[in-house]
Amino acid sequence: MNRNYVFLAQGFEEIEALTVVDVLRRAGMDVKTVSISASRHVVGAHGIGVTADLLLDEADYADAEFLILPGGMPGSTNLYECAALQTVLTEHAAKGGKLAAICAAPAVVLAPLGLLNGKEATCYPGFEKDCRAAGAIMRDAPVIALDKLITGNGPSAALRFALAIVANAMGESQAQQVGSGMLFYPKTMNFYF
Repeated sequence: MNRNYVFLAQGFEEIEALTVVDVLRRAGMDVKTVSISASRHVVGAHGIGVTADLLLDEADYADAEFLILPGGMPGSTNLYECAALQTVLTEHAAKGGKLAAICAAPAVVLAPLGLLNGKEATCYPGFEKDCRAAGAIMRDAPVIALDKLITGNGPSAALRFALAIVANAMGESQAQQVGSGMLFYPKTMNFYF
């Protein structure tokens, strides 16, 4: 199984980043947190400090499965302003790699890079116009899961967003098993809206 990376910038939305890491590890997926700054210590939007597993230039993205962007402000802006991360994301998408972004990240990071053009997506309410301007087809849903792109609309969707990543990578039955173990019983685990 290929490695997955969750990128952390100062001001990231903690629940979105840490829920994803927790759920993917429960599922047995290889996932690492990556600081985009010069320090592994990254502080989220609500003052929670996290020590990332890696720095941006320490990881090998050649065989990555998912590159994952939590939202939060100014975290999403800080992600976008990192030129090296822009390169990693665009190269990964160009070779058919999978991307996942939640909250403000679809609009603030993926849209300006042209990575939502012609794709269905969701994002934090109020950011839709930026996605539409970049050619996205916006949907009012907690999670939109496509084959190569998963987007979520905000903190309350973090668990469903993470389980959609598991379903994509390991199958829906694995996502159901992990969700059930966390006492999450949605009417359906079908994340393909």
